Amino acid sequence: MLDNFPILSLIAFSPLLGVLILLFIPKHLGHLHKTVAIVITLISLVLAGVLFVNFHTDGSGMQFNESYDWISFALNHELIGQVTSLSFEMKYSLGVDGLSVAMVFLTALVAAMAAMASVFIKKRWKLYFILFLLLEVGMFGVFMAQDLFLFFIFFELTLVPMFFLIGIWGYMNREKAANRFLIYNGLGSAIMFIAFLILVSTAGFTQIQSAGEWKIFYSGDIQNIMFNLFQNPQSYANLADPNNVFYLSTELRWTIFIMLIVAFGIKLPIFPFHTWMLKVHTEAPPATVMIHSGILLKMGAYGLIRFGILFFPAEAYQIGWVFALLGVINILYGAILALVQKEFKLVLAYSSISHMGIVLLGLAAFNEIGIQGAIFQLVSHGLISALMFLIVGSIYERTGTTELSRLGGLAKSMPFMCGILLISGLASLGLPGLSGFISEFLAFLGAFETHKVFTIVALLGVILTAVYILRAVLQITFGAISEENTRLLDARLIEAIPMITLVAFIVLLGIYPSVLNGVLEQTVGDFGYFITNVADKIGG
Repeated sequence: MLDNFPILSLIAFSPLLGVLILLFIPKHLGHLHKTVAIVITLISLVLAGVLFVNFHTDGSGMQFNESYDWISFALNHELIGQVTSLSFEMKYSLGVDGLSVAMVFLTALVAAMAAMASVFIKKRWKLYFILFLLLEVGMFGVFMAQDLFLFFIFFELTLVPMFFLIGIWGYMNREKAANRFLIYNGLGSAIMFIAFLILVSTAGFTQIQSAGEWKIFYSGDIQNIMFNLFQNPQSYANLADPNNVFYLSTELRWTIFIMLIVAFGIKLPIFPFHTWMLKVHTEAPPATVMIHSGILLKMGAYGLIRFGILFFPAEAYQIGWVFALLGVINILYGAILALVQKEFKLVLAYSSISHMGIVLLGLAAFNEIGIQGAIFQLVSHGLISALMFLIVGSIYERTGTTELSRLGGLAKSMPFMCGILLISGLASLGLPGLSGFISEFLAFLGAFETHKVFTIVALLGVILTAVYILRAVLQITFGAISEENTRLLDARLIEAIPMITLVAFIVLLGIYPSVLNGVLEQTVGDFGYFITNVADKIGG
């Protein structure tokens, strides 16, 4: 139905319609700015839902592909024998597999809910929602791009709006948080760009012979690079020759692989690259943190899977124990520090570090169950963390604080919101029947098969999670109540709608995980080839 329809481009650039409309609306009409932004994000959500429903779960590889020549310029080739053309080619190329389509829908859902939560923004509404919609374009593009340079452009597009969203609409130390965000993520982007350049200059170097003429080009096309790495033995990237400058030697492969781990590890974040994220979670406005925690952190895991593991499966398999160790460190470090925090936002920030450790542990399993659990965890945590920070924003709007000692007894004046908080807390600690249980169960089950000791140690984090989540939630809902907390209003309709929506998806994935697993099986099944390929290369 959608095979010949540019649904991916429509989704990716639909927020630009909102930007165009906002440019013509006077600055003082804040209510109209909010309405336009919410409607546009809902349109993107509907389109993403159509894409999800029409995804072929029995297919393989990328679907709904869109590919057009975009940038091409000739290079000097006088000194290269029979070559008739030498060029650099960059394509506008989009496509989705099970992993991508799940992340695209998650992005659309969280963005729509965050747009509704942005009603608390009190200044410069026009600029805020323009940046918000540009950020959404970047996030969509990251999960759809099938060219390394196109991916990089979309990835960078998320940095600039996020920097200003933090620095202008954040809290007291917003400038420091924004600067730290830009420095860390800018450094990661620089490392990623260098790694991409090396890949394009080696595995992206392709020659085609037609009618006695040779055409040679450098390309960042992901499928072309994958073909040259694994299916084309005549690719210069695979020909070990002292005179072959395009050869990807073992040392060079490891160098690129480590660079990608660092680049995307900063984004995830992997300990010890996490300090910038704590500042963002505490200083950025809650609606922005919904996007950051729910989507932007997942871009790190997405890049790690798409470019780290899929481009270098042998190297990833050999250091699977390192991924497991880093996962355990993230899980325990985040859980222990969350346990002693007195600020609810910091509890959730450290909780995100801990839950991203589960993603690393699932990937370290290098089997289908673990990988499926890791991807499921990305989606589940995206929903749960977005819901948590939505509630944080509503509480802060009413009380002016998120200190646990000042938020006691809110259940008396805000029973609905506290009920939602309790559900989100139970989902975060992995209660059966909610999405958090399915993702953690699959990740730990897969990891136990290959890393038993690390998995057993990591299970301590599950216990600690229950402790710090229940401690914070019970303190807020049933703790000692203060006089000012007895006159608070419960959730308004514009707050209740996104809360109920996110809870509905959390429950849906908890009781009927096949909704997501059916889509993920296609991508996880494709990992089978790489697992087999790796086993053959390293002797089992």
